[in-house]
Amino acid sequence: MPGPPLSPMLATAGPLPTGPGWSYEFKWDGVRVLALFTGGAPQLFARSGAVVTVAYPEIAGLRLPEGTLLDGEMVVFDAKGRPSFTALAERMHVRDTGRAARLAVTAPVTYMIFDVLFLDGIDYTGLPYQARRERLEELDLGGTSWMVPPAFGDGAATAAAARENRLEGVMAKRTDSVYLPGRRSPDWVKVKFDRTGDYVIGGWRPGARKLGGLLVGVPTAEGLAFRGRVGGGIGAAAEKELLSRLEPLAAGESPFVPGAVPREDSRGAHWVRPELVAEIRYGNRTPDKRLRFPRFLRLRDDKTADECAEEGEDA
Repeated sequence: MPGPPLSPMLATAGPLPTGPGWSYEFKWDGVRVLALFTGGAPQLFARSGAVVTVAYPEIAGLRLPEGTLLDGEMVVFDAKGRPSFTALAERMHVRDTGRAARLAVTAPVTYMIFDVLFLDGIDYTGLPYQARRERLEELDLGGTSWMVPPAFGDGAATAAAARENRLEGVMAKRTDSVYLPGRRSPDWVKVKFDRTGDYVIGGWRPGARKLGGLLVGVPTAEGLAFRGRVGGGIGAAAEKELLSRLEPLAAGESPFVPGAVPREDSRGAHWVRPELVAEIRYGNRTPDKRLRFPRFLRLRDDKTADECAEEGEDA
């Protein structure tokens, strides 16, 4: 297969679709990884296109014909068998082979392979999802560090099982949908059980502790739009990590659209260059799109500020 690997197809957020013509999978709390086979061990690529092969030495033993490209999610499971993004965060940016080998023992990854895009040099992206899925299952890709997770025909039962196992949500895919590289398509629907979003950090304010709250927003054509102050969910460990990442990004002025940050939120604020992305859990949004009851979940080092796009939803 000539050229670089494809940009992965993306899903839209929405309610669980029902009716015929849909296939359902569990949503894994990991990071997207493409695996390209050109002879020998696969080359691994992040969603951004960055080469991340060194970070995941466990996958080196996976072998497929030259000219094959797989799509999947890299996941670390905790002691209870649930995906742990916190544990995975230690792995994502490792580029030292020695450290990667040590982490492969203490926090091993599993590559959850859910699509085959090229096989033996043949382009499968124009085939319906169901045909690609059938071909993927025929490859029998069961291993210690990789697997093809199950797909189901009953959406409600899949969602119930995901909730019972405290998974992040469900992915629904139209069985007749083709693979659209780099496109966000309604043919794939991600159903999250918690309402969450990815927001750019534009500043922070002190409080009872040094870091009392994050000032977050989303990129728009006019600039960084303010979405609120996030104080919940920032424990001692999170505060330490956030400050270590935010302080080097100190800026002399607000990165938000002029006048967007209310005086009570901007008073005493420390502005930063808008480069870090945080995942925020919240109740809903006000009519002016401010987050209600927001809580910090984690930094999204796998996502850039430009990739943050607010999902459509009612207040």
